[in-house]
Amino acid sequence: MQDTTDALNVLGQPLEPCGQDPVTGFYRDGCCRVGPDDLGVHAVCAEMTAEFLAFTQQQGNDLSTPRPEFGFPGLRPGDRWCLCAGRWQEAFAAGRAPRVVLQATHQAALTQCRLEDLKRCAVDLN
Repeated sequence: MQDTTDALNVLGQPLEPCGQDPVTGFYRDGCCRVGPDDLGVHAVCAEMTAEFLAFTQQQGNDLSTPRPEFGFPGLRPGDRWCLCAGRWQEAFAAGRAPRVVLQATHQAALTQCRLEDLKRCAVDLN
């Protein structure tokens, strides 16, 4: 896992937690940290919407259905979750991207997402 003391968000500031209920993050520590074993780049902290959950299910990734065998509770609108950067950008292009918490979105998201797009969907910009 990446050293947590130097994790930065897309704004170049220290990475803030994304969500604890349910506990999110590739490492299930509540943060959108990434590391060499996170091939999906689960870096975008997003607030789930019914529209996005339906979109990602149509794309083959059902985030709504609980999967207790993996410790996954299933997501509901309003939950915060660390999304794969590529899936978020795909949803943005389709006009179905969920809102983003920039302070909790890891800078690695910028390898697959445009900062301007993330900012358009930000919940934490004035």
